[in-house]
Amino acid sequence: MTDGSRPLVAVLDYGIGNLHSARKALERMGADARLTVDPGLVADADGVVLPGVGAFGACMRALRSVGLDEAASAAVASSRPFLGICVGMQMLFDRSEEDDGEPGLGVIPGTVRWIPAGVKIPQMQWNRLHVRRADDPMLSDLGADPWVYFVHSLHGVPDDPGVVAATCEYGVELNAAFRLGNVFATQFHPEKSGPTGLRLLANFVGVCVEARAGSGASA
Repeated sequence: MTDGSRPLVAVLDYGIGNLHSARKALERMGADARLTVDPGLVADADGVVLPGVGAFGACMRALRSVGLDEAASAAVASSRPFLGICVGMQMLFDRSEEDDGEPGLGVIPGTVRWIPAGVKIPQMQWNRLHVRRADDPMLSDLGADPWVYFVHSLHGVPDDPGVVAATCEYGVELNAAFRLGNVFATQFHPEKSGPTGLRLLANFVGVCVEARAGSGASA
């Protein structure tokens, strides 16, 4: 199941996105990270990651075509650590203005909206992260001035502003990270964000280790 002391992290493999780079970064931070389409492995994992790049609708259709939408929803419901990255983050919302006809996973109530007019889109650059929830374990030890890498034209707008964990400034304030229960999600790419992004992924691996230990204690 898992390699020694390393937590097993399932990276959902639906054929689109930054799958290999996300897996490699998680491996570097100490996870036994595996690309998978196997719902059984997803169910056994200590943590689950949903990456993604490209178009919301195409990603949702690809996820559903291999049955990983149900596996993702089950993982969220299980209370295990779950991380959404970029379009993987957007897919956790109810819907996106990019493709109104394709529903999202409905994990974070709200809508993915276009970045307001007045700035160049996509935002394709490094940008400073403004942390709102400094006590979140995923945002621990990122430093006083964390910079991360974005490539996006839309951002998540949750029904409950309280789930926003971090923002950035790009013409207006944009939501950059979210926390809802066991789910953490980022609009930016941690695997492309240098030491800051690797620190965040190391935090996720640490959370997975703690979750596994807690599960073993309760069993």
